[in-house]
Amino acid sequence: MAITINIYYTGENGSAKKFAEEMINSSIVDDIRAEEGNLRYEYFFPIDDKETVLLIDSWQNQQAIDLHHQSPMMTKIADLREKYHLHMKVERYISDTQGIPSEDKKFIKD
Repeated sequence: MAITINIYYTGENGSAKKFAEEMINSSIVDDIRAEEGNLRYEYFFPIDDKETVLLIDSWQNQQAIDLHHQSPMMTKIADLREKYHLHMKVERYISDTQGIPSEDKKFIKD
């Protein structure tokens, strides 16, 4: 059961994009991806909102998230959020262990 968290970082004057760039360039993202239990850690830019960055952050289970939250990475992330004056909106999803229903698969092109 994977847990995926979508975090929307919003700022002003391109600050959310600068935050994501610094996260990547400072190797924080690489360090998070190397943490045990991390499945995905990627930034995306909504086409209709130039002041927001979407982080898709996925973990094997709650224990992996808890360990991440106790890691030194969280202090670094919090410091950068403050530096860029970002606001956050968070969504949390738990994977569907049933998989994609056959009725839905017909709409998916491989």
